[in-house]
Amino acid sequence: MSAQCEVTAKRAAAMGGPPAPMSVFERWLTLWVALCIVAGVALGQLFPAPFQALGRMEVAQVNLPVGLLIWIMIIPMLMKIDFGALHQVKSHWRGIGVTLFVNWAVKPFSMALLAWIFIRHLFAPWLPAEQLDSYVAGLILLAAAPCTAMVFVWSRLTGGDPYFTLSQVALNDTIMIFAFAPIIGLLLGLSAIVVPWDTLMISVALYIVLPVILAQVWRKRLLKRGQAVFDRVMAQLGQASILALLATLVLLFAFQGEQILAQPLIIALLAVPILIQVFFNSGLAYWLNRKVGEKHAVACPSALIGASNFFELAVAAAIALFGFESGAALATVVGVLIEVPVMLLVVKLVNRSKRWYERGLPAGRA
Repeated sequence: MSAQCEVTAKRAAAMGGPPAPMSVFERWLTLWVALCIVAGVALGQLFPAPFQALGRMEVAQVNLPVGLLIWIMIIPMLMKIDFGALHQVKSHWRGIGVTLFVNWAVKPFSMALLAWIFIRHLFAPWLPAEQLDSYVAGLILLAAAPCTAMVFVWSRLTGGDPYFTLSQVALNDTIMIFAFAPIIGLLLGLSAIVVPWDTLMISVALYIVLPVILAQVWRKRLLKRGQAVFDRVMAQLGQASILALLATLVLLFAFQGEQILAQPLIIALLAVPILIQVFFNSGLAYWLNRKVGEKHAVACPSALIGASNFFELAVAAAIALFGFESGAALATVVGVLIEVPVMLLVVKLVNRSKRWYERGLPAGRA
């Protein structure tokens, strides 16, 4: 076994212990986002000139301040991923198959359908007409980016198989490098939304490809200096990532203030298709894993990765493609707002249904 694989095994074994408590930030993420909404809207109304100046700091349609903040958010998340875990995929090929099917063949398309039903039709009278396409685009962007870092938290809280969790996250991130842009382009096109392909490809390069490369190079160098060094640096980067996320949200809501004050129901309406998608995809993955005979410890992380989102990437892509003031940016942030409470509910549901799940498995599979 290589040194890298030994590190992976040790970290996975540690993940398999008693569930670690969520950090203060993770547990109260909804509160922090709500405070950012209030702070952003207030600051945007009181000091419009500085925020407008920040919005004009662009190069090739990329906002420089936000680009920097997005990198500070994303790179620590990607450093947690060990792409060396890909060889473990074959150990639970049924669960991996379910994960890939739900994440890439169901989730983006089901969200596009829900967005069409709710945003274009049912809720259209209560939403600004000029932003309907943008809201749809933001929901699609949110669904096309499977969860990366937070799925480790959800997996621990359900007693999920750590090796499976590592391998499915590594595989999903690998696929995302190649599939994110084509899926977004296809679904936006099917939704009659103009696809800015040059901006989309720049976004993929800036917010997926380059961060993955930099994160993995940095990860390997830190691990060569020892696990303790890696953990210490990751803790520091985690704090910087939190601050960058909060700063990005304040900037977003500073630009969205006029819309939110004019129509405060927007956030609640955008949350409806996101909530339906979470429960539909997690339930589908959970049920399919049971049908194919995977154990509960595999079904849980498989269901949870399909229900949650890599919202940092979705926010970055929405800003790059449609701008700060777009409905797309607001729609992706609504995903951040409801992520933790909804996922904690899904965690509770899969934990409480364990006996039901295992009763349907063949002998020796529980």
